[in-house]
Amino acid sequence: MIYKENMESVKRHAKAFWEKELIDRPYLCVTAPKRGVAYPQVEVVNTAENCYKACMSGNYDPILRSFEQVVSSIYWGGDAVPNFEVTLGPDQYAGFLGARIQAKEGYITTWAEHCVEDWENFDIRLDKAPDGYFEKVRRFMEYAAAFGKDKFLVNMLDLHSNLDALSALRGPQELCFDIMDYPELVMEKLRAVNATYPEVYEMAYKAGNMAENGTIGWSPIYCEDKSAVIQCDFSCMLSPQQAREYVIPSIQEEASHLVHNIYHYDGKQALGHIDDVLAIKEIDCVQWVPGDGQPRTIEWMDLLHKIQDAGKSLWIYDWTAEEIKQHYKELKPELTAFSLYVNSQDEAEELEEYLIKNT
Repeated sequence: MIYKENMESVKRHAKAFWEKELIDRPYLCVTAPKRGVAYPQVEVVNTAENCYKACMSGNYDPILRSFEQVVSSIYWGGDAVPNFEVTLGPDQYAGFLGARIQAKEGYITTWAEHCVEDWENFDIRLDKAPDGYFEKVRRFMEYAAAFGKDKFLVNMLDLHSNLDALSALRGPQELCFDIMDYPELVMEKLRAVNATYPEVYEMAYKAGNMAENGTIGWSPIYCEDKSAVIQCDFSCMLSPQQAREYVIPSIQEEASHLVHNIYHYDGKQALGHIDDVLAIKEIDCVQWVPGDGQPRTIEWMDLLHKIQDAGKSLWIYDWTAEEIKQHYKELKPELTAFSLYVNSQDEAEELEEYLIKNT
């Protein structure tokens, strides 16, 4: 790969990480400005809004050319791998099921219009019309994979499936009422959404040429096999009993389709489900996100220990280089992956050398 010369080292470290083994240091994705290279003035910034525009118009080259310029100016240290995300925003799964995606000028994200008035008159099925979101995303991913060949990878989609997709279709408040008023009907629709997951995943896997290149996502941890980030952000709205009924089986089902996975655990409001989530044997790794206004992950060390004691790895995304040096030994190195951006290539190289020397 032009912008990542030591891919074989990445593959070795990734294989060890997924197998919960240690080579010479924790898994480390560290990026920095490349030494002696000025950051480019790009034509298009790769935000969800701009990606949406490219996907809808079919004019892919400006955003891909700009992305390559950025990639070429970055030092991809340790196990970091350049990767491009095709995305319509966090509600794109709902878009595949019939919701209309909204994008407004000046907003870096997008969202779905709630389109379900009542579940009895809404069929859960993938909209694969030629001008629909599913096919537009597939075509963009195919083009990006060809454009990025030997230069960067194309991400697995950010799949807000299961109850997150139902919430985007119906609205979170309305879905909460539905679960109380029409539990059997909601379960029927949830099972229908879950049944679409393999087809959505396989579309992205094939379009992004991931059988040849491996998988990566908005999580930077590389995998030579099928992997993805799985989640249910809506779980924070549910009681433990409701989560056991609706969330845990859905997560198990999605994880069973993958070789490896990371569970995106978002917000302390969802911690009532922690024991049930950690009991899912198919989950390999957990990303703990405390949520806005909460202490950073380094201040949740008891929870991080609990996750690792359950045999799960951790992806930690918000520690500084100095915090990693000072505190990484408090965690099990074979069960830890760090990702961070530092200010210089020298700093990135020094961090990797430090971890190798001291692990």
